[in-house]
Amino acid sequence: AFCPNTTEVHIYKFFTDKWEKLHVLAKHDQIVSGIDWSRSSNKIVTVSHDRNSYVWTQEGQDWVPTLVILKLNRAALCVHWSPKENKFAVGSGAKSVSICYYEQENNWWISKVIRKKHESSVTSVAWHPNNIHLATTSTDGKCRVFSTIIKGVDTRGPQAGASVDWKFGEQIAQLDLSPTWAFGVRWSPSGKTLAYAGHSSMIYFVDDVEGSPAAQNLALRDLPLRDVGQHFPFCYCLVACGDLHISLIE
Repeated sequence: AFCPNTTEVHIYKFFTDKWEKLHVLAKHDQIVSGIDWSRSSNKIVTVSHDRNSYVWTQEGQDWVPTLVILKLNRAALCVHWSPKENKFAVGSGAKSVSICYYEQENNWWISKVIRKKHESSVTSVAWHPNNIHLATTSTDGKCRVFSTIIKGVDTRGPQAGASVDWKFGEQIAQLDLSPTWAFGVRWSPSGKTLAYAGHSSMIYFVDDVEGSPAAQNLALRDLPLRDVGQHFPFCYCLVACGDLHISLIE
């Protein structure tokens, strides 16, 4: 699924030797700025500059949208499902992050908002494997880690550890390594290392974020980096804007 820089989301499938368009998801009023497709529950979440979000569920041959209450007064910029797919995070131009979850009693998706922590737009979000910690990057140049624990949604599991002791929205760490805008962010599969990129074509690797962070920096010659992707189990894939160049770092 992808957005062709319009208000629509197109879903394609590869048949033998070519891609064919199967569905067009049309509900947003402005450009779609974020898409994430859950692997297990097969739900698609979309966000847009229209400040809205929809969770799309496949019913037969159709994709049915459900409106999410985001509580935003600026554009939604990015979205990501949590590992357990019971929550998703939406970064926005309102200097806030909406943590959305399904409320069974009322049959709708609602959100709790992390406010007054960022000094500028939230450009990307990444979930820790424990389903509770969330890393964010912002155009204020900082990378932050928050607790997103929600009563009745999150439970104590083997990976949670001390993370359940944090309150919702509590800032666990703030990394001030980048002198420029920060964009992509990802956790390693173990959750022990955090990587994020700066507009200055720098990539930062940080260990022991919750304790005593230890960082390593790597400068690249490509155009400003736009995202950080995980290449299991050891590599990070860095995507630079402009020339669409992709660099693999091991």
